[in-house]
Amino acid sequence: EVQLQASGGGVVQVGGSLRLSCAASGFSFDDYHIGWFRQAPGKGREGVSSISSSDDSTFYADSVKGRFTISIDLAKDTVYLQMNNLRPEDTAVYYCAVRVYHSDYPFLAYEYEYWGQGTLVTVSS
Repeated sequence: EVQLQASGGGVVQVGGSLRLSCAASGFSFDDYHIGWFRQAPGKGREGVSSISSSDDSTFYADSVKGRFTISIDLAKDTVYLQMNNLRPEDTAVYYCAVRVYHSDYPFLAYEYEYWGQGTLVTVSS
């Protein structure tokens, strides 16, 4: 059974930091593309950041560049999202997902095969 477990969410003040984790079970992060998406209440799901496990290439949404950093630990089958200088508009449920095949686009949700349950991030103002 293939599963993804997102964790690390919580409530933080504006300007604070959180580190999200995405752990895989039933398969290994190897030669795949892993993405973080988020969805705020009443809004659509948007791509936040993604990384290739084969060459460590990374992608970021303009809204998080310079504040968020994605990384991967293949030995632990875990992907991380370090979030700094958090803003109220970062409040959302964050999901990790895995894309098996090559794509020319980093944040097309329908191209990702496997999804975690999500973890809630709340930034208080």
